[in-house]
Order: sequence, then structure tokens, then C-alpha cells
Amino acid sequence: MDIHEFRRNALAQADATERDHHGFPSFRVANRIFATLPEPGIAHLMMDEDAIHEAVMLDQACEEKWWGTKLAAVRVDLERVADDVLVQLLQEAWTHASRKR
Repeated sequence: MDIHEFRRNALAQADATERDHHGFPSFRVANRIFATLPEPGIAHLMMDEDAIHEAVMLDQACEEKWWGTKLAAVRVDLERVADDVLVQLLQEAWTHASRKR
């Protein structure tokens, strides 16, 4: 999936918006980030730890993303991930962020 398709799928989530986050795109619901595009070809999807572990087992294009001692996101290689898997992960990340309203 390319960046344009990723953006279209992220913004297809209910009430999703795109905003800058330290110089790169972030996708939000209720002002909470559910996804970012921190570098070309890479997405970070913010989910709970169980969902992150499941994503890593689901597709080899996914890996854990740690911030310090916190497992905070799944790092996804957009060129390698299956499109249907990425759409599923985007929905999971949106759900996780929208629950925190």
C-alpha cells in the first residue's frame, strides 16, 4: 500500500482528521493519535499491547515499536504489508484511540 492509499484509508475512519505531528503526518480521532507516517514507507499504529502482539504475529511487515519501556505501537512496512491486514490494523488503532474519548 502506498502513502496515498494509507492516507485515504486512515481518513475513511469515522471523524478521522490529519494533522502535523513534529513534522510528519498524524491521523487522529477526538484529538487522539491512532496512526502516524514518521518516515517514507513506514506507519506507526497506536494500539493496546495485546493488539500489537497480534499484529506482529499476523504479518511479517509488522514489528513492535517501543518508546522507552512502553510498548506503544506497531511499526508497519507499507510496501510489505498485505492491504487487508493494514486496513484491519487501522480500524483497530482507530477503535483504540476512540475508546479513550
